[in-house]
Amino acid sequence: MVCAARQDMADEDRKKVLIVDDHPIVIEGLTDLINKEKDILVCGWAKDIPQTIKAIKKLKPDIVTVDISLENASGLDLIKDIKARFADLPVLALSMHEESLYAQRALKAGAKGYITKQEATGKVITAIRNVLEGRLYLSETMKDKLLYSLIGNEESDEVSSPIERLTDRELEVFSLLGQGKATRQIAEQLCLSVKTIETYRSRIKEKLNLSSGSELLRCAFQWVSKQDKTWFPTI
Repeated sequence: MVCAARQDMADEDRKKVLIVDDHPIVIEGLTDLINKEKDILVCGWAKDIPQTIKAIKKLKPDIVTVDISLENASGLDLIKDIKARFADLPVLALSMHEESLYAQRALKAGAKGYITKQEATGKVITAIRNVLEGRLYLSETMKDKLLYSLIGNEESDEVSSPIERLTDRELEVFSLLGQGKATRQIAEQLCLSVKTIETYRSRIKEKLNLSSGSELLRCAFQWVSKQDKTWFPTI
């Protein structure tokens, strides 16, 4: 079900923000944060791809914030879907995942900015305004990293995480493994064959230099545990 925020006549000149997240606490915190501003307001919420597409058509937001990790869906896939259907609608990726791993992927998918949920809440508002004004938003550290990668700086490659070598789909499988999902469950969720998921597992092991399936699962679990931190905005 699509959730729409109540609006009155005084809100007509404010830019509308659609929040896509599957954590109620995050949605509540973001809504309170955004609605305190005079130029933007939250027009509604969605928690998965079908709800988001329906909400965009119904609420006509000016910007969409998308969490990279959604229930039974990839935020990267959602961003690609939004850009394919609503080419002029700007998207800001807002995620718990480390910027170095997901920011470039989000930009390639079509997002106009990326900010982690660990950033100061004031920066969330800055990011939203930047994207609404047609500018990209990334942290200064990430901007430097992307510039170094463009000019082929070798030092940038030395400090990169092995997980950065994974493709978007491999990273999605790796994350689902870390959430405790079995190969067949992952295959059903991603609408792929079990054999295809097994192939992804083999590729991930090779890229991460892991010797066994149990080592892969342990590594995936540790990575997800490190990433999975609930965000409580300081309002």
